Amino acid sequence: MTDFVAPDVDWAALSPVVIVLIAAVLGVLVEAFVPVRARRTVQLSLALAALFGAIIAVAALWSGVEDTGGTVVLGGSLLVDGPTLVLQGTIALLALLALLIIADRTETGEDAFAPNAAAVPGSEYEELARRKGVRQTEVYPLVLFATGGMLIFPATGDLLTLFVALEVLSLPLYLLTGMARRRRLLSQEASMKYFLLGAFSSALLLFGIALVYGYSGSLRYSEIAEATQVPGGLDSLLLVGSVLILSGLLFKVGAVPFHTWTPDVYQGAPTPITGFMAACTKAAAFGALLRIVYTMLPGLAWDLGVVLWTVAILTMVVGTVAALVQTDMKRVLGYSSIAHAGFILTGIIALNQAGITAVLFYLLVYGAATIGAFGIVWLVRERSGEGPGAVLGEATHLSQWAGLGRTHPLLALTFALFLLSFAGIPLTAGFAGKFSVFSAAVEGGAWPLALIGVLASAAAVFFYVRIIVLMFFTEPAGTDEEATGTAVAAPSGDGFAAIGDTAVVVEARSTVTTTVVGTEGFAVVAIAVCAILTVVLGVFPSPVLELIDGVAAFLP
Repeated sequence: MTDFVAPDVDWAALSPVVIVLIAAVLGVLVEAFVPVRARRTVQLSLALAALFGAIIAVAALWSGVEDTGGTVVLGGSLLVDGPTLVLQGTIALLALLALLIIADRTETGEDAFAPNAAAVPGSEYEELARRKGVRQTEVYPLVLFATGGMLIFPATGDLLTLFVALEVLSLPLYLLTGMARRRRLLSQEASMKYFLLGAFSSALLLFGIALVYGYSGSLRYSEIAEATQVPGGLDSLLLVGSVLILSGLLFKVGAVPFHTWTPDVYQGAPTPITGFMAACTKAAAFGALLRIVYTMLPGLAWDLGVVLWTVAILTMVVGTVAALVQTDMKRVLGYSSIAHAGFILTGIIALNQAGITAVLFYLLVYGAATIGAFGIVWLVRERSGEGPGAVLGEATHLSQWAGLGRTHPLLALTFALFLLSFAGIPLTAGFAGKFSVFSAAVEGGAWPLALIGVLASAAAVFFYVRIIVLMFFTEPAGTDEEATGTAVAAPSGDGFAAIGDTAVVVEARSTVTTTVVGTEGFAVVAIAVCAILTVVLGVFPSPVLELIDGVAAFLP
């Protein structure tokens, strides 16, 4: 009988993940033992400290990775190398900014989350919870659990750990999506769609893992890569399994044809959670996809190239074209994120060192602009009269943003900055990101992809500029005729709400206008940091690109 040998765990290399997950567990205990009055303050302080600690831990590990190339942890289950640290630092930073928006409350003390998410929308129980001022502070540990899974996801070195990390990051997001304070039915519908389609994608991933394991006899990326170098009679098993694994990951990034959940979930989820999902989940999923394509399946580059090229082209085209006809701001940003997933895929398909650097940089700049944009969407509200109590839900219909540049010029200018970054206009971080991924694609011989990406970016400028024109050069809706048209968004009270972009508008809604709510200021801080990052990384991208390029090498 062989004696059990305890594994030697490098806890220092795991410190970013450990800090966040321990804080998440402590957050659950806070829910159980801390008095209600102090619970929000304790939860917020704990979550902010954990995410800041994770950033510090990544910085502490950086010099060691630069010198050694990385560390193999837990027998190869986790690989802490340069790309891992870049992605973990990016995810922790973006999650910290998103948490500020999640924690923000309006001047009336209202946050983005239902007073009791389990209550039936429109029920007396929900109304009672709202009147008593009940708060959902379990949001904070849920966000930390999701962030912990995201930190593990791009660092995985075997397929089993990949699947576990996927579930750890996904399950809290399914819950958070259904917790919106306003438009409760729309939020619960989005949560159910996300859960069902997410379960389906997880099943695809699991089936793919089983097939690849059947081919190679191993779950380790490095051993699978070695097995692919030896021709055998089960090559079809390997190809089908690889496609299924890629399908599961492409679902998380919102690539076509696995994109259908994205606009509905982005629209229905609480707006701060939408920003958190759009930025952090995409960074984690693309990190995992990058590692699998570059370290596990490099021998299948020719076989899988057709699949990835097709997906990238469809994703860029469908995301751009569909965004042109949207009338809801969150759906516009949702389809925009689909198009950006296609742009990032061009960097992955490049299959060179420049592609790794470009993708890691793009995820940072896109995430910063995304969190800032959704933070502004959280601030822009409907108003049906005077006084704090007259402020309703977010004004997400495009027509409600008319004239925002005249009533709140600084906020509109900041939103325009994020839109220009999405469009890839020079001197914004988005331009530097797109230039880097397209340059990497050309260098890797995928110039047709880069060409399609440039054309898609040019077409996307139309709907970004349309919003800017709407904010600065269109009169705000003020007359009864303007306010009672189909441009007014669906009623968004605490109870039932129409499911869809618009609803039949009754005469009582004729006085609805658009305003920007006063808040505790957390969201303003996050938006300001995102704007600074967007400008600085656009004007001076070289230092960050060089820093990333210096460690952009995967452990085998």
